[in-house]
Amino acid sequence: MDEIMTAEPTEEELAEQARIRREKLQKLVSEGNNPFAKVKYDAEYGCAEIKNNFDKLEGKEVSLAGRLMSRRIMGKASFSHISDRDGLIQIYVRRDDVGEENYSAFKKDYDLGDIVGIRGWVFKTQTGEISVHCTHIEMLTKCLRPLPEKQHGLTNADIRYRQRDLDLIVNPEVRQAFVTRSLIFREIRSFLDGRGFLEVDTPVLTTLEIGAAARPFKTKHNALDIDMYLRIETELYLKRLIVGGLERVYEVGRIFRNEGMDAFHNPEFTTVELYQAYCDYFSLMDLVEEMYKTIARNVCGTTDITYQGTPLRLGEPWTRMTMKEAVKKYCGADYDEWATDADARACAKKLGAEVKEGENATKGHVLIALFDRFCEDKLIQPTFIYDYPVENSPLAKRKEDDPAFTQRFEYFICAHEFGNAFSELNDPIDQKQRFVKQVAEKKAQEPGCNAQVDEDFITALEYGLPPTGGLGFGVDRLVMLLTDSPTIRDVLLFPTMKPKK
Repeated sequence: MDEIMTAEPTEEELAEQARIRREKLQKLVSEGNNPFAKVKYDAEYGCAEIKNNFDKLEGKEVSLAGRLMSRRIMGKASFSHISDRDGLIQIYVRRDDVGEENYSAFKKDYDLGDIVGIRGWVFKTQTGEISVHCTHIEMLTKCLRPLPEKQHGLTNADIRYRQRDLDLIVNPEVRQAFVTRSLIFREIRSFLDGRGFLEVDTPVLTTLEIGAAARPFKTKHNALDIDMYLRIETELYLKRLIVGGLERVYEVGRIFRNEGMDAFHNPEFTTVELYQAYCDYFSLMDLVEEMYKTIARNVCGTTDITYQGTPLRLGEPWTRMTMKEAVKKYCGADYDEWATDADARACAKKLGAEVKEGENATKGHVLIALFDRFCEDKLIQPTFIYDYPVENSPLAKRKEDDPAFTQRFEYFICAHEFGNAFSELNDPIDQKQRFVKQVAEKKAQEPGCNAQVDEDFITALEYGLPPTGGLGFGVDRLVMLLTDSPTIRDVLLFPTMKPKK
């Protein structure tokens, strides 16, 4: 009997299978074999460990545990596969080795998905498959719901994201993606720790809705009787630590933004923000390049990767262009030829680019709009775009030789922004003026909001922030890149989902 279905079961068939499994559970309990009573099992080896060390383990007794994933019963003997955290291995169960009573139970009471404990000796079948010849098998946990059958698997995206536990059971490639995610986090920390950065953690709940464009999630602190907000960034607290003398800090932080969702956005996501005293944005470009090369090499084994069919060369020097240069290259508009804001707006109109600020748009606003409209989708190989207009860079230091622009860069891969960095603004007077303007603009756009200037941050700046470079990047997007995943939901264990009715 080969337990592989040939047609996708109906809802009624699945319900019937679940009913039968519960009957088996009742039988086991009545016989004094409650499969949920087990508290420990001594699994000395994993599936992959046995396969990788076959030469040393052949003929030796091993114990292991895992989930029953297939079963082919042939009278007095059966071949099955069990799965654990690092792989899949075949087991051979024979009546004469495990005993008639146990073998009968294995045939009648066990189901695919059950978690079992195995003892036996390692051998290789005539077909060359490394296997375990069982001398003992016992049920450790009963699976009360049928797994998706092997032929059709679990492909429905909605079910996969809502029931990630089931997705991980039946789709090994999904499990591997999250193993890779963990490795990426480890490599990020190793890279930064090795350069003298200190990992810290800052508050997730804040008392202020700041003036930034991102919309926060709002909650209520009952004991204090105040509104509080889930953080939309970790930046301001981290820079206060630089003021305090820590000099090199970073945080792997969960961020929350009350905004829409698409392939590259989830309301809850993870970023790394880092700040280094006495460096500028060009130093951070070098750090980003080296970090991405190191992570790709250590996680993927190469700096030449492919993302959604596009070959990418992370190991070659990354392109560097100012925003003005990019706009001139890709749409022909020359910022330096605009004598007035009106000239810039006329250029945008001629090119058919919409500028959301309308008749209030400055040259900087127009440059940003043209970049978004004509340039971003051209940036396939890793590219730094730097020197952003001051209009959309309220926390970045101005360029001394051109104060209309700031010492800021973003970097792009496959037409998507992956990170953002500044030479940080450390002039408290300039910073407060920009915050006041930012808050006023947000209140004009959202009359009901409670945006405020972060006076504590301004006070910290007044004590003196040394020249500092700051970088923030989305870890989820980096995981997407290195696992070749088309959507952020594929790299979040439990992405945000609208509840079922």
